[in-house]
Amino acid sequence: MLYNAFYGFAMGICLRYANNRYEASEIMNQGFMKVFTSLHKYDSSRPFKAWMGRIMMNMSIDYYRSNLKMAYTDDLEKAEHIADNDLPDKKLNYNELLAMIQQLPQAARTVFNLFAIEGYSHEEIGEMLGISAGTSKSNLFKAREKLKKMILKAAEIPKNFNGTNETQIVAISNGNLYLGFLNNGIRL
Repeated sequence: MLYNAFYGFAMGICLRYANNRYEASEIMNQGFMKVFTSLHKYDSSRPFKAWMGRIMMNMSIDYYRSNLKMAYTDDLEKAEHIADNDLPDKKLNYNELLAMIQQLPQAARTVFNLFAIEGYSHEEIGEMLGISAGTSKSNLFKAREKLKKMILKAAEIPKNFNGTNETQIVAISNGNLYLGFLNNGIRL
């Protein structure tokens, strides 16, 4: 009953980290196994859903670490100084955004999820994944850039008056694109 009740919630978390649905199912099943074997550790004074979500996220990170093959890139000293490229105001549904996130390289996808969706700092991400904060920033930078390109491509916008594919919109300020995602804001 527990599996059926929380399947969608758990799968949603795992899909954000996985390359595809099959891999997400594998991670999720490992996560449920951990939930079942750790129920005695659950603190009933805290929300069960949050506890389970943390387990699914940790299982996703563990899966990523176990399949790590030179996934991280070199540090970028100034990854924080990302160009303020404006993107078209395109309404993406959950599945379109999820498909774009799944197309990211695994290192960039993992850092993006931990930073933009889960809200961890680069220092915390570095500790979790065994990388430097600079490498985390580098992977986030690359994830943002790839997502911006995918969104621009999906929008298929014509060139504007200055000859670029940039279009000013309200949804972007200071290099951040805010999209609704599972009742949370994602920062691109």
